[in-house]
Amino acid sequence: MGSQIGKRTIKFKNPPNITAAYSVAGRKEKEGPFGQSFDLTFDDEHWGEKTYEQAERKIYLKAVESVIERANLKPDDISFLFGGDLLNQIIASGFAAREVGIPFFGLYGACSTMAESAILGSMAVDGGFARYVVCATSSHFATAERQFRNPLELGTPKTPSAQNTVSASGAVLLTSDRGRYPAATHATAGRVIDLGATDVNNMGAAMAPAAVETIICHLEDTGRGDNYYDVILTGDLGTFGTSLFHKLADDSQHDFSAVHQDCGSLIYGGDEKMNCGGSGCGCGASMLCGHFYKELVQERIKRLLFVATGALHSPTSALQGESIPCIAHAISIEMGYGG
Repeated sequence: MGSQIGKRTIKFKNPPNITAAYSVAGRKEKEGPFGQSFDLTFDDEHWGEKTYEQAERKIYLKAVESVIERANLKPDDISFLFGGDLLNQIIASGFAAREVGIPFFGLYGACSTMAESAILGSMAVDGGFARYVVCATSSHFATAERQFRNPLELGTPKTPSAQNTVSASGAVLLTSDRGRYPAATHATAGRVIDLGATDVNNMGAAMAPAAVETIICHLEDTGRGDNYYDVILTGDLGTFGTSLFHKLADDSQHDFSAVHQDCGSLIYGGDEKMNCGGSGCGCGASMLCGHFYKELVQERIKRLLFVATGALHSPTSALQGESIPCIAHAISIEMGYGG
């Protein structure tokens, strides 16, 4: 069983292997520079379903079923499913869990949920409570935009700092089985950080301080330097949030410029129509389970710190004038530890 090191980091004694990953993405994501990295893409935002919410459920379910199949397993082999989404009562993941029949831990960490689920899943495997665990999250442009911002029918223009909710899902399979796979070696739990941001159209600015705080804590707890990782991958700060991220890091005497990448900034390739880039649970999840998992398996990168960030607000709290509390969870994924 793992142990706590430093302030809030877990070091896994038997690092769980990530033996399979699967990503599903929509049309806009397919058209971006990483379109070929996604395992499955769809062009119709409804994907043959009657509602957008049903479409997101299908996205989530497809990612979960496919990652299990890719690992040559069956749903009955899986001890637990950890995951969530952005919808009220996490109905995309909950309804998908109903279909697949795996014992389900529903989580809500907003856009940090992929890292949160991977951390908790790794704890279950490393602790000997499960042999196989699936962790998955999803988001959908049409479902999240109308829940958190404005009804799509209004055609409300976005502000320059706004991001586009990604229609995508990602799933990983964690196991205690040995082999040469990417392995979860350390995890740092985030603290809720709130510096008073109130603009729901500027999530990057709200979440950047949480990302910097968690990364610095992780490096201090593990005794690692700023450039230990080949990639420090944030989930969805977008271009504006990424600029603030680096300024805050510089102010804290850290320089991540050589290793930092952000899924929200990457996924649309700087397309100006997408404003500041992508956001949503599916943004980091699909990029991690698509492009970056393949990079790890092929050992083009060997050390990755995945830092998913989440804004823990709701439409109700925003309308009541509350500021936006944010969180970032970090999980270290490295090659050569789980053999």
